[in-house]
Amino acid sequence: VFLMDEPLSNLDAKLRSELRVEIKLLHRRLQNTMIYVTHDQVEAMTLADRIAVMKGGVIQQLDAPQTIYNRPVNRFVAGFLGSPAMNFIDGRLEKDGGDWHFAVEDVRIPLGTYAFEKEPAPGPAVFGIRPEHVAFNSGTGWPFAATANVEVVEPMGSDTLVWLKLGGQNFTVRVTSERTPKNGDPISVGFDPMRASLFDAQTGNRI
Repeated sequence: VFLMDEPLSNLDAKLRSELRVEIKLLHRRLQNTMIYVTHDQVEAMTLADRIAVMKGGVIQQLDAPQTIYNRPVNRFVAGFLGSPAMNFIDGRLEKDGGDWHFAVEDVRIPLGTYAFEKEPAPGPAVFGIRPEHVAFNSGTGWPFAATANVEVVEPMGSDTLVWLKLGGQNFTVRVTSERTPKNGDPISVGFDPMRASLFDAQTGNRI
């Protein structure tokens, strides 16, 4: 068993990237168990077969990287992985007839495609969705769509982060650099709640 405690932390970005590949190739060649401690989510996601996300010395979730990224067990794990971070919107779970919705101000997000962990109860909740899972000016056909004005644009090179308000709260969308809007532009956003995460407002656990 190999134990590595933040071995790349003091290296520059280029060398870290190169050595990540070397460590992965070394692991493939030796087929030994490696326990790798890091605060760098890129290292965790790219090197691990399984990730243990810890808080205060307690394992919050132990799973495959993509499972942790797509189905975090609580709000802490959801916010820990991902750059930019997952969007979080505080609101309420409501049931209208037989259909569940997430409601905040004048926004109602239908949850017909969302996979609940168990039968939910109405009450305060947190809706989370990653910026790359939000479609930008892509027309109709999404289970949820809304319009908003662009507040801040952050060019990142290959893509752009667009900040706006949804339900009166900050909301980020990742778009390609070729489709970058301007500050103040009205845009439409859409997404499928199947890609979202819902958390209990008090416990932070996934609903």
